[in-house]
Amino acid sequence: MDDPSGLLAALADWPGARALRQSWIAYLSVNAAHILGVGLLLGAILVLDLRLLGGLRAVPLAVLGPLNARVAAVGAGLAIVTGLWLFSVQPAEYAQNPAFQIKLGLLAAALANVVVQHANPAYARAIEGNPASGGVRLSAAASALLWLAVLVAGRSIGFV
Repeated sequence: MDDPSGLLAALADWPGARALRQSWIAYLSVNAAHILGVGLLLGAILVLDLRLLGGLRAVPLAVLGPLNARVAAVGAGLAIVTGLWLFSVQPAEYAQNPAFQIKLGLLAAALANVVVQHANPAYARAIEGNPASGGVRLSAAASALLWLAVLVAGRSIGFV
């Protein structure tokens, strides 16, 4: 991928990127924070998706849903901020990496699914304790698959 505007080069030169390239401790810390964010996001989302799909029936969705949505949002925020920071270390290389490109596409699809699910009135009714509709269950299944695919694509970046 060419960088005619110089945006990727400028990103690689910002102080945060330089700090990560110059300090293994800084890189380790940001990478660990990224993994924490991913863990919070996936842990919360997968448990909520499993419950929407009919598992974990002993746990009321009215309790699980709002809590897990907030934990997932915190995890997503942390993962996105730290992911962008890690990207800045070698932006031109990452931008050309097929696994990174696939990860971005899957991430966009997973985030779009979140928007669709949360905009669905049937989701709000399910969170209130009503049975999950077929559409809510379908979105939950897509969510679990998409977020796991994002994880696998992300882990593949270093191996492609």
